[in-house]
Amino acid sequence: MKENTETLRLGNPGRFWGVMALLWGLLLLALVLNVNIGSVSIRPGEIYAMLWDGLRHGVGSSTESQILFRIRIPRMLLAAILGGALSVSGYLLQVFFRNPIAGPFVLGISSGAKMVVGITLIFLAEFLGSVRPVTLILAAFAGSLLITSVVLLFSQKVHSMSMLLVIGIMVGYICGAVTDFCVTFADDHDVVNLTNWSMGTFSGASWEDVSLSAALCLPGILGALALCKPISAYALGEGYAQSMGIRVKPFRIVLILLSSLLSACVTALAGPISFVGIAVPHITRSLLKSSKPAYVIPASFFCGAVFCVFCDLLARTVFAPTELAIGTVTSIFGAPVVIYMMIRRKRQEV
Repeated sequence: MKENTETLRLGNPGRFWGVMALLWGLLLLALVLNVNIGSVSIRPGEIYAMLWDGLRHGVGSSTESQILFRIRIPRMLLAAILGGALSVSGYLLQVFFRNPIAGPFVLGISSGAKMVVGITLIFLAEFLGSVRPVTLILAAFAGSLLITSVVLLFSQKVHSMSMLLVIGIMVGYICGAVTDFCVTFADDHDVVNLTNWSMGTFSGASWEDVSLSAALCLPGILGALALCKPISAYALGEGYAQSMGIRVKPFRIVLILLSSLLSACVTALAGPISFVGIAVPHITRSLLKSSKPAYVIPASFFCGAVFCVFCDLLARTVFAPTELAIGTVTSIFGAPVVIYMMIRRKRQEV
């Protein structure tokens, strides 16, 4: 009961707004750095002038203007939206399984999305003519739901979360094996496309990707916010939630659908990105000193946005002109947080 009470700590509203102000400031700083830093350096004064001219007269013909509006701004906006969406997706899974170590990557959900997207790129692209982002999102959503269903099936039989995590990892390996099997029979062109995508990157982001991600992810975030009260009751146990008039089964289904939709958008548009969905919600709760859903969900979104925008900045600048996979950078910073969480949880159990 002590842990459940801890889960529902209300926290301090003043602290919440202080953390939000900090995250907004960091996000603004990250966006400014992403616009300014690159192979072509653009001074802040020039950026302001080009933004003003772009709003009034459209994108200019200069190289700097094309780089700003066609490459850097869409890329950083996509990183911010998808990073926030992946964080909220991880938080919803942690609510569902009542464990802070649950997440799309660890439970194999991202691997399932990757498997179905790989099958789509390798075998269905010829029949579809061209694979649009919407098609990839639908494929990733189907893969996410497939693996989530498998994990849920095992969760009915296995009550140990550590064992369930091991099952999720094994399912992820199986999905990876199926993907590798499909690659064996793919054309070289399809293999290159799948390899580049599966490494995880925000490179090549377009305004169409930004619009599509915003149209799908932002309603998902609002849907998660609408579930704040049921989430608070569910954290105290299914019996308590039912006594509060919450229909637990439909609520659990909505949680899974929202989480799968958000993680599917990320996987389809940017590839598999590891550890964000686990580490960022934990960082957010530590900053807030609270697990109140109405605080954690919006703060997780902005914290995930800051995390991914900064990671993307490092990915494209540290070894420029060579660009690192975004999953590589997020793993470097996210994995230690997960290790710390597991050690701390083990100590609490002892």
